[in-house]
Parts: sequence; C-alpha cells; structure tokens
Amino acid sequence: MARVSTLWFIIPRFALNLTRSESTTVPFTSKKVVTCCTNRKFSSTSPKLNKEKVTVYFVDSHGNKQTAKASVGNNLLDVVVENEIDIDGFGACEGTLACSTCHLIFKKKDFDKLPEKPSDEELDMLDLAYGLKETSRLGCQIVVTKDMDGLEVEIPGGVADARESS
Repeated sequence: MARVSTLWFIIPRFALNLTRSESTTVPFTSKKVVTCCTNRKFSSTSPKLNKEKVTVYFVDSHGNKQTAKASVGNNLLDVVVENEIDIDGFGACEGTLACSTCHLIFKKKDFDKLPEKPSDEELDMLDLAYGLKETSRLGCQIVVTKDMDGLEVEIPGGVADARESS
C-alpha cells in the first residue's frame, strides 16, 4: 500500500495497514498544514519576551558589592546564575521553592515596592532561612521589573538548606 506523505500525521499507525475497503474514510480538507517545531526551549521562569536590562547589586556580609545585569522578567535566582555570581549554596533547589538558599534581604523601601507579597509556601521556607529579617524574601520568587534598576540586596552571611535534616 502506498502511503500519502502529506497525510501520515493524521492517520493512526494501526490504520496504515488497512485497505480502503476495510476502513471507514472521511473526506479531509484542510486550509493549513500544522507543523511542530523541534527546537522548543523550556524555562523555570516566565517567558523572556522583553530583553530590557536593569542593574542589580548584591552585597555580601563583608560589604563586597557585586553588580549584575538582569533581564526584566527573570527572577533574582536566575540573575545570580546567569551572571555567574559566586554565592555558596545559592539556589540549591533550582527555584522549586523547596529550600531557602536563595534568601535575600531587601532595604525597607525596596521591600515595600515589591509587586507581590510572599505566598504561604515562601513564608514557610523563609522560616527556615539563616539570618531571617523582616524584609527577607526568596530570590526565586522575586521577578525583576523595570522599577528595580539600581536595586541593592543583601546576601545573608550563611546558608540554611531546608532540604537537609538537622
């Protein structure tokens, strides 16, 4: 049986071996052939449609300031990873909200400007964070906006990984 190359994707495999008399056929008319792309990329964050960049400063417990360029729409965990900022143990769960290693401390004025309040799950993880303060948030939950240009966040002096048993 000769196969029609343009229709192979709509005929189930088991039906390819049937002859016309054995199968029920329905006329198929299509205005457009749908194709699937094979180079689809997956991401842990929202789609990066906007390539606008802002500057974010990370300050460690010794006062050393590291500068990072952040794409609007990324979260702060991705910013640290993409800029190869060396923070011991940072983002151990890769943004799945299963640890507190991406714990960051914001200045009060910046904390109050954050667009979203922490979820109950984030607050549960923050309870396990090292050096918790009133303005603490998890970097994986903070999405960068244009208003964050020049943002300065503090990196706590230690890391408490909530996934490890004490």
